[in-house]
Amino acid sequence: MTAGEKENPSGRTEKLIYETGMEVILNQQQIQGILQTMADRIASDLDQGTVVAVVGIRSRGEVLAERLANMLESRLGHALPCGTLDITLYRDDLNDPQGRMPPAFQGTEIPFDVSGKTILLVDDVLDTGRSVRAAMDALIDLGRPKAIRLAVLVDRGRHEYPIQADYTGHKLQIPEGKTIAVHLAETDNKDQVIVQ
Repeated sequence: MTAGEKENPSGRTEKLIYETGMEVILNQQQIQGILQTMADRIASDLDQGTVVAVVGIRSRGEVLAERLANMLESRLGHALPCGTLDITLYRDDLNDPQGRMPPAFQGTEIPFDVSGKTILLVDDVLDTGRSVRAAMDALIDLGRPKAIRLAVLVDRGRHEYPIQADYTGHKLQIPEGKTIAVHLAETDNKDQVIVQ
């Protein structure tokens, strides 16, 4: 363990960010390794006969969901339904006059019935938990999933809602005022996670 890191109870190392400027936290190889490990854990946790679908929260979550679905298909030996969830209309700051302008609604693309399925909900960063809460509301409006499991690439650990990921790639603590940016090759031409 190096300076600026600490070990959390799960044995994973958490990086503490105190420096100014931009710092690369995860590179392409690390992101790929995290997703492979996550796919292994998810596949091993599934009971025989569990019907699973993967749903990504727009926009980086949808890319990660597609990657995880492909990895899971190779481990499970069959295709998995995969969809994209737009949570814009479910955000709790949608009508907040003090809030910033929400992103434009791009639409939900879930070409399957969520009812009775275990939904693997995928997002890039778990921050306050508000996006995940909005996503669960949106999913439940589409049907009655058997279960919802959450997988995130990065957990920054400042949850405002009692929401925890079932599968977390990397946990870190960063000072207030710093942000985490996830860049993925499909949308940003490069895989990396940075703190700025």
